[in-house]
Amino acid sequence: HPQHMRTGAAASVLVIVGMLSWLRVPREAKRLLGASPTLPRRFASAKLASFAQTPTMSRRSTTPYLSSRGARHARCHATEAEEKSNSKYYITTPIYYVNDKPHIGHAYTTVACDILARYRRLSGDDVLFVTGTDEHGQKVQKSAEKNGVTPIEFSNEVSADFRSLADELQCSHDVFIRTTEDRHKTAAQALWNKLEENGQIYLGSYEGWYSVRDETYYRESELVDGKAPTGAEVEWVVKEPSYFFKLSEWTEPLLEFYDNHPEFIQPPGKRNEVVNFVKQGLQDLSISRTTFDWGVPVPSDDTGKHVMYVWIDALTNYLTAAGYPSNDMPYWPPSMHVMGKDILRFHAVYWPALLLAAGIEPPKAVFAHGWWMRDGQKMSKSIGNVINPRDLLETYGVDQTRYFLASSVSFGDDGDYSDEMMLTACNGVLANGLGNLAQRSLSLVFKNCEKRIPEAPPAEALTDEDKALLQAAAELPSKVDEVLDANQQLHNYCRTVHFFVKSANVYIDQQEPWALKKTDPERMKVVLWVVLEVVRKASILLQPVMPSAMEKMLDQLGVPADRRMFADILESPLSANEISKPVAVFPRVEAPAQAA
Repeated sequence: HPQHMRTGAAASVLVIVGMLSWLRVPREAKRLLGASPTLPRRFASAKLASFAQTPTMSRRSTTPYLSSRGARHARCHATEAEEKSNSKYYITTPIYYVNDKPHIGHAYTTVACDILARYRRLSGDDVLFVTGTDEHGQKVQKSAEKNGVTPIEFSNEVSADFRSLADELQCSHDVFIRTTEDRHKTAAQALWNKLEENGQIYLGSYEGWYSVRDETYYRESELVDGKAPTGAEVEWVVKEPSYFFKLSEWTEPLLEFYDNHPEFIQPPGKRNEVVNFVKQGLQDLSISRTTFDWGVPVPSDDTGKHVMYVWIDALTNYLTAAGYPSNDMPYWPPSMHVMGKDILRFHAVYWPALLLAAGIEPPKAVFAHGWWMRDGQKMSKSIGNVINPRDLLETYGVDQTRYFLASSVSFGDDGDYSDEMMLTACNGVLANGLGNLAQRSLSLVFKNCEKRIPEAPPAEALTDEDKALLQAAAELPSKVDEVLDANQQLHNYCRTVHFFVKSANVYIDQQEPWALKKTDPERMKVVLWVVLEVVRKASILLQPVMPSAMEKMLDQLGVPADRRMFADILESPLSANEISKPVAVFPRVEAPAQAA
């Protein structure tokens, strides 16, 4: 792509590589795809770097620059032109507070970010995906005391639980960050020193309302019936010595920043909420505490009593994971921070103000998603309707749970869980949809085509119905990219592929290849090739959502592991592939037994 080329020599290399790649495409596929296949432009660069990325493999690390794609840094063997074809993409979950066990909300955020990270990797981008745990603060210290252990012992146990859940959800994070790590303490103190050097911190005293549960200060005007807006209890803090960040100086600069970067706050409906809050005028922010000691020590405090306010500590994790305080931070600024709507203020107001004050570029975007309810009710321990994500994994399966979380709610809105909705996703959508389409067609090939996928048919053998379905398949990548890349519409991403698969099931029902075996076996082969080509394209596109299931699907089709990038979608390898006896990728799921 010329827009990525900085020199004529690099341009020449890529043009030649592109021409050779096109020459390798089978003539039959070229005729079927037409002269101008519709593939998002940026997908094409993925092919150049695909040898260095294996979408179905991952490696966890706490080292900032290691990719979850173990081979990614084999790119040192790639050419300079190949290196330039990739853009950086840095995405984060919030780091999760270790005061309690992980719930469905944590699983939802992590899976959403994992889908976006995998999608970008398959597009050919160089991705850094970070998650982790927030382990300091008064609430953690109190929880540890309640359990009769030290704060670090308590944090170690709960953090390990969050890390384990991310692995069980098959999330491909590159870095799992903990705020109790030495490298994070170094980064947090370096940011503090920078703010102090820039004249943004002063010593004073704080008096006002504070919520231990939310670890948040609240104005009197924000309280609702004597409680925080979240429903949490608040307590009055009586004149506690505190260091302050001069947040009040950043009211107008933040408003100007929002105007100049309208894409910063997402979804768009959240923008007015943040802007209106800032327009009321910001007050200086208390950023240290002295009534407890479980936190990062304030580096310049001679008394040794001050620890950093937990949110200053926590937000700095995004810098830590990127390599701060080193000047070598290739992934900075973050492409997107994703978080629940209850902590949007910290990410959309405090965080960019702190970064601007330190002379550091803010993230490109923050995205606030909604909360999950159950059967129309807010989840609550007292009601007993809290969902343990591990129960979903055990009952329905990992890929099915990931698909449900992505497809069942508009990303940004509140979601409502019910067993009926989950069963519809598992059986009505996956088993009856893509699973049924693949199982029927592969079984017919195994029984009637000598266990080999038919060869790609010549163009003259295609009917109008064949061409229409193949054309829809060729347009699918662009449709998916339109809803996901710009707007993070995970639900529409899933639905776009689902409705396409439905049309393919209608096609196979109308063509009846099982009947063609006796009346027109050559036509049967054409129909089966068309259907399996559709299954291949859909499976490649759904890899970010259901990595294990789509790996199994592509394995059954005989698609090589190095031919599963998005750039490979238009170049079909399905021609005389030998297959094994097909196995259902999405077996039907039985309804869970109701508790007595």
